[in-house]
Amino acid sequence: MKIRRNSSKKYRLSQKTAKLEVRNLVKHYKEVKAVNNISFVIQPGTCFGLLGPNGAGKTTTIEMIEGITPPTSGEIIYNDQPINRHFWEKVGIQFQSTELFSFLSVRETIETFMRLYKKNVHLNELIRICHLEDIQHQNNHKISGGQKQRLLLAIALVNNPDLIFLDEPTTGLDPQSRRHLWDIVEAIKKRGKTIVLTTHYMDEAQILCDEIIIVDKGKIIAKGSPENLITRQCTGQIIRLPQAIVSENIRHILSSDKRYQWQTDPSNKFIHIHTSAINECIELLLTNNIDLTNLLIRSHNLEDLFIQLTGKALRQ
Repeated sequence: MKIRRNSSKKYRLSQKTAKLEVRNLVKHYKEVKAVNNISFVIQPGTCFGLLGPNGAGKTTTIEMIEGITPPTSGEIIYNDQPINRHFWEKVGIQFQSTELFSFLSVRETIETFMRLYKKNVHLNELIRICHLEDIQHQNNHKISGGQKQRLLLAIALVNNPDLIFLDEPTTGLDPQSRRHLWDIVEAIKKRGKTIVLTTHYMDEAQILCDEIIIVDKGKIIAKGSPENLITRQCTGQIIRLPQAIVSENIRHILSSDKRYQWQTDPSNKFIHIHTSAINECIELLLTNNIDLTNLLIRSHNLEDLFIQLTGKALRQ
């Protein structure tokens, strides 16, 4: 923030211009309020995560910003101006799924998309940024899922955008390919680019995002950095034990003590004890001859927060 002198010779504060601002965005369908008065600001050079369960309104929100779906009401401001036809020349979009011409090579595909824009990144630079050197001459139908996602990311970068939308970029990828793509996204952010990320992977959002919003039933229910949200919303730690070694007596003791909350995980193999009284809980387990060999203690993460805020029920 800097101080600037105006024409009346008084001083006023001028804030850094937001890269993107969404103001009171609404989308109504015939019987559904898909998005209900959503507002948020994205600062330049940050990775902004948009999270929510199925049917929460996050996809509709992104589609309105990208210009795919018209809003019922509200404003979308880009670089201090309402978005217009020039907006799409300045942004990049990596859709979750895009069909490519199978008879073109990776290099030829990027060249094809480069011809659609007046301003371009150098072809070899794009290939280097997205780690496509070894496959640039392979046809599209011969590349793997992870390689295709890196190619789609290169396509989103062809016009050297300062704002990039990544729609679930690592869905269906193996852990190695996911982390490879994370490294590329981090490198892009270091170049000063602003990124809007939608993902179902909470670890991905926690690692990549500077700020997130969680949307549910068309409204924002949480907003802030992942670390601050976890600290504010989740207290204590989680103790994990194999369910087979936890007796009914221990479960009864845990249930009757307000310091502890426990539940089994979806696999029904482990019990998770949520508590701020770690030492007392371990002492209780030892006193009752519970084998702690396979005990695991961890802090809360973004997935815990997400489930806590949105519930466990599967959305359709």
